[in-house]
Amino acid sequence: MEGCRSTTEYNRALLLEAKRIEKSYGGVRALRQVSFGLLAGEVHALVGENGAGKSTLIRVLTGAVAADGGSVILDGRPITDNSPHRSRELGIAAIYQQPAIFPDLTVAENIALANETGGLFQLLRRGERIRRATELLESIGAEIDPKRDAGTLTMPEQQLVEIAKALGGKVRVLILDEPTASLTERETGRLFEIIRKLRSEGTGIIYISHRLEELPLIADRITVLRDGETISTSGATEMNTRDLIRLMAGRELSAVFPKREVPIGGTAFEVNGVSSAVAGISGITFAIRRGEILGFAGLVGAGRTQLAETIYGIFPADSGEVRLDGEGLSIRNPGDAIRSGIAYVPEDRRSHGVAGELPVRANMTLSILDRVSNGPALDENAERLIAGNWISSLQVKTDGMDERAGSLSGGNQQKVAIARALATGPRVLIVDEPTQGIDVGAKAECHRIMCDMAAKGVAVMMISSELAEILGMSDRVAVMRGGRIAGILERGQATAESILALALGESNQ
Repeated sequence: MEGCRSTTEYNRALLLEAKRIEKSYGGVRALRQVSFGLLAGEVHALVGENGAGKSTLIRVLTGAVAADGGSVILDGRPITDNSPHRSRELGIAAIYQQPAIFPDLTVAENIALANETGGLFQLLRRGERIRRATELLESIGAEIDPKRDAGTLTMPEQQLVEIAKALGGKVRVLILDEPTASLTERETGRLFEIIRKLRSEGTGIIYISHRLEELPLIADRITVLRDGETISTSGATEMNTRDLIRLMAGRELSAVFPKREVPIGGTAFEVNGVSSAVAGISGITFAIRRGEILGFAGLVGAGRTQLAETIYGIFPADSGEVRLDGEGLSIRNPGDAIRSGIAYVPEDRRSHGVAGELPVRANMTLSILDRVSNGPALDENAERLIAGNWISSLQVKTDGMDERAGSLSGGNQQKVAIARALATGPRVLIVDEPTQGIDVGAKAECHRIMCDMAAKGVAVMMISSELAEILGMSDRVAVMRGGRIAGILERGQATAESILALALGESNQ
């Protein structure tokens, strides 16, 4: 993947500056004397664990919240009375991990709503709106029909529309929040090309990502935040991943993958010849032993998530069998899977992992309502007791079990989803992309939880697109390709090269 970092000296003009920003919520200080500078034509990465202050700083820059102290300066002039509308007028735009797209409107209408200010008459000028949207999309090489309904767009297409919206507002500062979290390598490369183009035109770009390995490809400088404070700012080539992790979390790289040896028992879970035409998988056979973490690797579209969903009863199996402790299982739906002792933590925690509007305690007990109910009535005391135990055990950072789950950080939302799965007392735990989009500290906690479950004799099936995670946490690695298992590697055989060879169909195994 080609990067866009320049080797020129940092002698471009200072475009945006945050000076000694202070922000507190109640008694919690979110930002402490934070300073940050962005040059014109620069990609400046902003990194830190969840809770480090990145989101708060971005909200201050975009006018979503007012700082308690300090100043935001654009082109050498302090921004006064900042607000989202004011920041857009000044050319500051943010594109978040979940794009703000109206699915029932067309692409052109979405772009128009963000940029038109001429009242109802102008909004009704459909031809002009389509022409302008086409112009903006073509400027970034996006082959998207402006008359297309936005609800049909893929995630990468939604991001392109968001960038087009920003360009329509004459963006000067573009903030990208986890832009590659759900993109393939090819899609990421395309995004980098667009960033390179914007950068060459003098746009300043603030780039937020937990994918530390991509920062040397995309960033000129990196600023690290920790506990609401600026820890360091340096050139992207001056820090490697190990340095960044130490600065972000005060811990070494080895602490992110706290894989510990636990006794491996006999075979607990068997999948024999399972196929599903709907899921696109065929002839899947593997076994997991008690205390073992079997990692599932493969390229996007290999069928790993579809396999998990078939085992869990979301997709129907056309043939094959699933056995637990030697006993054949009949799984027609997720309820059957839960009753059989199988728990599943899905990849998309926002849509399927947590119910964002419900409190933390309700989320943790959704899978065991029969245990926290007296007939049709909820036993709130039982619910609170169970939720309190999981909050303590998994070290969930929350203002209380009554807090809305959707307001938690990504890592803590993931812990809530894991708690809901573990509350069922599973003998088999399936986790799909357990640490996607969360910071290194939360990753270490999720990895610790998996090791704890393995130590209790649970068979763990871990699906991950991160090779470091697969290599660091797996006792064995199953590699999928085209809806089939291409091979299973012992821990000593598993390397980045051997896994990719199987995933690409270039191995003789």
